[in-house]
Amino acid sequence: MNNNQNKIQNPESQVPKTPQMNDRDFLNDILSYEKYMTASYSTAMNEASHDALYQEIHSIFDETKNVQRELYTLMFQKGWYSLSPEQSQKLQQAAQQFTGYMSQFPHNPPMQ
Repeated sequence: MNNNQNKIQNPESQVPKTPQMNDRDFLNDILSYEKYMTASYSTAMNEASHDALYQEIHSIFDETKNVQRELYTLMFQKGWYSLSPEQSQKLQQAAQQFTGYMSQFPHNPPMQ
């Protein structure tokens, strides 16, 4: 089975094949950086001891997350970002595994 048949993506926009960075390279680099920043801001929010500091970091986090989503959307539209669909059996296994983890939490909320 051809691996490209299982990809979810738009037709890829052509970029020049040169040693210099092209639009796809720049966007990919920025998207990676934005992902790193949102993870870092998330950690900072979890560890903020002052509410005003938390709110400020949260505001910056939201802006960064929005930029990340816009970059992802642009790259997906240009065919530079693809997704692979997962088999339903694997999704069901992951859901069962998560349910098992949930039963180990001390607060054990009821599953909907």
